[in-house]
Amino acid sequence: MQKIGGGLGLAGIILGIIVIYGIYWYNSAVSLSEGVGGAWANVESSYQRRNDLIPNIVSTAKKYAEFEQETLIGVIEARAKATQVAIDVDATNLTEENLAAFSQAQSQVSSGLGRLLATYENYPDLKANENFFELINELERTENRINVERNRYNGAVGSYNIHIKKFPGNLLAGIFDFNPSGFYQADAGAEKAPDVGDLFGND
Repeated sequence: MQKIGGGLGLAGIILGIIVIYGIYWYNSAVSLSEGVGGAWANVESSYQRRNDLIPNIVSTAKKYAEFEQETLIGVIEARAKATQVAIDVDATNLTEENLAAFSQAQSQVSSGLGRLLATYENYPDLKANENFFELINELERTENRINVERNRYNGAVGSYNIHIKKFPGNLLAGIFDFNPSGFYQADAGAEKAPDVGDLFGND
């Protein structure tokens, strides 16, 4: 009887350790998952800031470049499509497929803005416009912020994915339905913010 009692006591201790570890692991997974969602919200917020700037940039440019309507329309259409591609702020929704669709839509905006800025090199009056100058400076700051937030998001994803993939956490991840999040894979060259400072001859 003493051996049986001792065995049950040891089993109880082991079970208690497993339960405590499970609770600790689960709470950590939730915190990391929330961190991924929060980091993604910051990425989307930065892109939204860029989208908010575009109408003012286009409106100001129209006054000086009436014959560049195709370029202006291209930026507006790309912005409209990009605003339709959104991902719920939840680590389980941040799959590689969803992120690829989001990235592609935003790349179209970047491409359109690049063509717009290159085109208006030919309009000295527009380049000298104080309002346009400030809009471009704000765009440059926003592009830099986008790059920072994407890197932070990928860092949060790395920590979360490691937590749910390492043994024995991977066993608990399956039980509690924690799935890996996708990394933000920008298109080639998109990891660098556009150098819009050259538009006004800034260093």
